[in-house]
Amino acid sequence: MPREARLLAAQGALTPRAYEQLAILVLLIDDRDTAVRRAADRTLARIPVEALQVYLARADVPIGMREFFGDRGIFPAEIPPIETDEPTDEPLIDTEPADLSEPVDEDSRDSAVLKIAKMGFTERLKAAMKGSREVRAILIRDPNRLISTSVLSSPKVSDQEVEAYARMASVSEDVLRIIGSNRQWMRNYGVVVGLARNPKTPLAMSMNIMGRLTDRDLTMLSTDRNVPDPLRIAARRKVIANISRK
Repeated sequence: MPREARLLAAQGALTPRAYEQLAILVLLIDDRDTAVRRAADRTLARIPVEALQVYLARADVPIGMREFFGDRGIFPAEIPPIETDEPTDEPLIDTEPADLSEPVDEDSRDSAVLKIAKMGFTERLKAAMKGSREVRAILIRDPNRLISTSVLSSPKVSDQEVEAYARMASVSEDVLRIIGSNRQWMRNYGVVVGLARNPKTPLAMSMNIMGRLTDRDLTMLSTDRNVPDPLRIAARRKVIANISRK
């Protein structure tokens, strides 16, 4: 990442999910840039010790992170671990809202596009994490991989938005790959169908999730000219096999 983006992250200004926030700060403690290292260290020092102790007691926190904070004299609280499939969505550091955090009306969508077009890399990265639903819908298509994938780390992103992203043929493979590897999002059948029928989805992923489709959606996939030929042919064979078993 460019220096200005690393410095922004070191200050905790991107406000991703708690685990990602801490992981970024731990990484930046060893950054080659002195200013970034110092900023990351100051940001870590701002986090209340009690909040860190409670978070480190979670069952989904890696041992390496516990060891890092243990070396700094901070240890998990003596509370029962919380079992969870996904890291918590809540950031541990509060920062000021971004300029584009307010909802954007449909009539002013063009205005949002123009504002984003004038932004530099760091501003777009911050907007991807903290912007409104409309801003995320624009930046999920950003040609820069870091910008587009950062939208998926926004604590504001909803399951409905992810379902819409899964259907978009204008997003990058990286975005679709991240969606397809998230167990929580893949529990949403709409996401599964969206990925299966998206021509940009990596073929191996599409072939893997094809088995989760209903007979109706599998039949539609078998005649969809927009998906890769190997996927359409495999779907057709599966449809025939299902009919034969009946």
